[in-house]
Amino acid sequence: MSSTDFELDDDNYGEDDAGFDESSSKLTAKESLEKRRLIDDLLAQRRLERELKDFDYDFDDDDLDDED
Repeated sequence: MSSTDFELDDDNYGEDDAGFDESSSKLTAKESLEKRRLIDDLLAQRRLERELKDFDYDFDDDDLDDED
């Protein structure tokens, strides 16, 4: 009789997991997308900062050259 109870418990446990997995997978996908967007934004910011470093602008030197 205990083996029958155990089998029933397994069946109920499997059904609960299916519902939980579906809702958790939706949350995981949403969180994953948000993290990916954040990473993309950070990478874009770093890329732009590197591009700005390539330009050697010194506005103080430009102002002195114009006065001469």
